[in-house]
Amino acid sequence: MKPSVIALTLNAHTPFIRSPDGSRNREERRFFESLSETYLPLLAALDRLERDRVPFRLGLALSPTLCQMLKDESLIGQYTGYTETQLAFGAQELKRTAGTALHSLAEGFYNEIAERRLFFEKRCEKNILKIFEYYQRKGKIELLTTAATYGFLPFYVSSPEAIQAQFEVALASYRSHFGRHPQGFWLPELGWTPELERCLRAYNFGYTVVNTHALILGDPPAVKGSFYPVRTPQGIFVFARDHYGYQDIADKERGFSYHSVYRDNDADAGYELSADMIKPFLDAGGKRTQTGYKYKSMDRQPYEPQAASEQVIKQAQAFLDARIERLSEASQYMAETPISLCAYNADAFGRLWYEGTQFLETLFREGAKRPEIQFMTPAEYLYKQDISQVQTSIPCFSSGGRNGYAQTWLDASNDWIYRHTVRSIERMTEIAERFPDETGLKERALNQAAREILLGQASDWTKMLYNQDREEYAKTQIEETLRNFTTIYEALGSNYISTEWLTNLERRHNIFPAINYRVFRRKR
Repeated sequence: MKPSVIALTLNAHTPFIRSPDGSRNREERRFFESLSETYLPLLAALDRLERDRVPFRLGLALSPTLCQMLKDESLIGQYTGYTETQLAFGAQELKRTAGTALHSLAEGFYNEIAERRLFFEKRCEKNILKIFEYYQRKGKIELLTTAATYGFLPFYVSSPEAIQAQFEVALASYRSHFGRHPQGFWLPELGWTPELERCLRAYNFGYTVVNTHALILGDPPAVKGSFYPVRTPQGIFVFARDHYGYQDIADKERGFSYHSVYRDNDADAGYELSADMIKPFLDAGGKRTQTGYKYKSMDRQPYEPQAASEQVIKQAQAFLDARIERLSEASQYMAETPISLCAYNADAFGRLWYEGTQFLETLFREGAKRPEIQFMTPAEYLYKQDISQVQTSIPCFSSGGRNGYAQTWLDASNDWIYRHTVRSIERMTEIAERFPDETGLKERALNQAAREILLGQASDWTKMLYNQDREEYAKTQIEETLRNFTTIYEALGSNYISTEWLTNLERRHNIFPAINYRVFRRKR
C-alpha cells in the first residue's frame, strides 16, 4: 500500500514597512517579532531535524516584500538594536523576579532571545534567505513566490498592466535572491479568479493553491475533492488547501493553537508593568508594545513550558492521526495517491502561537515513525503523478478570509481605495508609454512611481481596514503612496522634478532597487 502524502506549506509575508529614522517602530516591531519568533525558530528546528537525520519536506512561500526587508541593512540594524533592548529588559526582569515563581520563566525567555541572536549572527550571518536557499538546494524545502506587493489579484484583472507588473517584479525579485525560477505561485490571500490562469501560464508557473471550495465548486466540480489537484485548460495544476487540516490548527473554537496550556502571546509584561519599567518598549506615540516576556498561559494561569511541550506531542500525534484517517478513507475511492495540502500563514507558528515551531518539528519527528504517511513538497508530489490522468477543471472565484469570497477585501470599510488605485494604474501605464526611453532623473522618477503604485495595491491595507486593525496606519499608507505617485505624475507633466524630494522618497521606499518602470507598458 502506498503511503498517503501530507504537504505542509507556509505562507511567509510581511507588508513593506520601513522608516530609516525608526519613526514607525511599532509597525516594524511586528516584523522583528516575526523574525525572532517564527523564522529563526523555524530554521533552528530544520537544523535540528537535519542533524538528527529526520526526513522533512516543507513548502514555503516567501513574499518579495518580506525578502526585501530581510536583506535591508537599515532594518537588520534596527533588529539588532531591538534584540539588545530585549536582553537589557530581560536582565531587569531577572532582578525583578528573583526569588519568585516567574524567575525560571524570565530566565528561559532571556536565554532564548540570546541564543536566537547568536543563531542569527553566526549561523545565518544576518541573512536567513541563504539558509532557506541551502535547504531548497538539498531538496528539503521548496520556495514559492507570490505577487510583488501581495496585491489581491482578482480585483485587478481589468487592469492587465497591474497584474503584469505584480508578476514580473516578483519573478525578478525571486531570481535575484535565489537564482532560479519558482515552480509554485502562492495566490495572495488565496484570491483566485479564472482570468488568472492565463497569467500563471504566461509566466511559466506550474501550480498554485486555492481554498477548498474553489475546487469543490469548480467547473466541473473536482471529482476527487481536495485530495487531488486539478489541471486548468492551459495546464496549471491547482491544489486545494485541506479545510480540516487548517481548522485543526487555526479554528478559534477547537484549534490546537488555542489550547489552554499554551502561552498567551497577548499577556506580555509590556502591557502589565509600569511605563517607567518598559520605557524602551513604548513606541513613538507613547503606546505600549510587546517585550517578548510573557508569563501566562491561555487560561490566565502561570505558564508551564513542560506541560505545553507535552501537549504539543499529543496534538502532533492527533493531527497525523486525523490526516491518516481521512487520506486512508479517500484512497479507497481513487487509484491515485491522495494528498492533504495543509497550508497556513507562517506567523501562525511562532509569533501567534509560541509553541508552533515546536509543533512543526514534532510533526516531522512523529511522521518519521509512521510508514503509512509521507511528507512531500507540492512540486515533488506532482512529479510523481501521471499528469495525463489529472482532471481538467477551472476553480471558481474564491479567496481566504471571511466567507471565502473576497468580502474581507471589498466592503464599506475599504471599497473607496480601488477607484484611486485603478485610476493611478491607468496613469502609470500612460506615462510608461509616453516616456519609453528615459534615463537619468526622469527614469528614477518613473521607477519610483512604479514602486508607489505597487505598494498601494498591497492587500494588507484593505484587510487592516476591514478588521479594524491599525486602521489609521493602513489609511496613511494608502494615501501616502497615492499622493507620492500623483506628485511624480504631475511633475513629469510640468517637466520639473525636485531632486531632493525624490531622493528622500527613494530612501524611504527603497523596495525593488532594480525595478524597471516599463513593466507597466502595454503588451504589443
